[in-house]
Formats: sequence, structure tokens, C-alpha cells
Amino acid sequence: QVQLVESGGGLVQPGGSLRLSCAASGSIFSINDAAWYRQAPGKERELVAQISRGTSTDYADSVKGRFTISRDNAQKTVYLQMNSLKVEDTAVYYCNAGLRRYYYSASEYYWGQGTQVTVSS
Repeated sequence: QVQLVESGGGLVQPGGSLRLSCAASGSIFSINDAAWYRQAPGKERELVAQISRGTSTDYADSVKGRFTISRDNAQKTVYLQMNSLKVEDTAVYYCNAGLRRYYYSASEYYWGQGTQVTVSS
């Protein structure tokens, strides 16, 4: 069964750091493009960061300079390093990635189950 498994959320004080991981499990060939989204209570899901099949990245203005998205192709894992966290970063964070089951396959997009990040003193 192909799925994305997220980890790394938790409770952190303002100014602290967390690293989220999104690992693809099951029989897949590779991860193509990927992104992290977040959804705070009462708000719509928003795009936080995205990474291309290569190394091109893009970020929401609210996290530029504080968050870094990266990937480990060998481990089939995407990361989100979050530094200088603020109370307003509190949300459930979701990974979304295009997975290729075989080298000749087109990407199929999957969502992770979400991981809670709470920034509070």
C-alpha cells in the first residue's frame, strides 16, 4: 500500500525549531514534486512550501527565511525544517507529493495524515 507517513510535529516554544518528515512507503520508484500545507483551526488549508522534482523551491511569504523544504531521494523522504517558530505557525501540517510507482509511470498525488505543530509558551 502506497502512502505518505508524516512525523516530527509537537509542542514548541516561540522561537524554537522543529523538523517535519514525510516518508513515502510502499512500492514506489520515486517522489517527484512535493509540498507542505498547513491548516489552522477555522482557516483554510494553505500552501507553505514546495519543491520541484529537482531542487527548485518556493515558500509562502509568511515563512520565507524561517522554513526550509528539502528532499532525500534515496530515502524517498521530504523534510520541512522550521526555525524561529511563531504562535501563528500553529496548525496541522500536511505533506502532499507526486509519487511514481515505476520509472515510466506518471505521478499520482497523495496526502499524508497530518501532524500537529503547536507553538506556545
